[in-house]
Amino acid sequence: MAKQNEIPNRYSHDWLEKLDGRTTLARAVNERYETLAADLGGIDALSYQKRSICKRAIWMEAIIEQQEAALARGEEVDQGKLTQAVNTLSGLWKTLGLERAARDVPDLATYLRKREATA
Repeated sequence: MAKQNEIPNRYSHDWLEKLDGRTTLARAVNERYETLAADLGGIDALSYQKRSICKRAIWMEAIIEQQEAALARGEEVDQGKLTQAVNTLSGLWKTLGLERAARDVPDLATYLRKREATA
């Protein structure tokens, strides 16, 4: 099955994985996902629920940007759907938290002990 090269119209849990990773779009949305996860303390610190919400937030952001690009080209866009999408994204961001979270980093001595144990 061929990989997708654009944001799907309907959300699915594996939409990021279905994108053709060679495309600029796929690289951009994956970078955003990784940045969002890092801002929340790192992918390993996120629960399944937060990772799921992150994917939905990135998808919603891409959908909004597509609609905004259509507006910029002078195309007609359903203002109600755009407003609803922006409100939905705002709610997802609020659920995740709007502040960066510190990543749990061990002190230097602990890090060096772990490194020696794996060498």
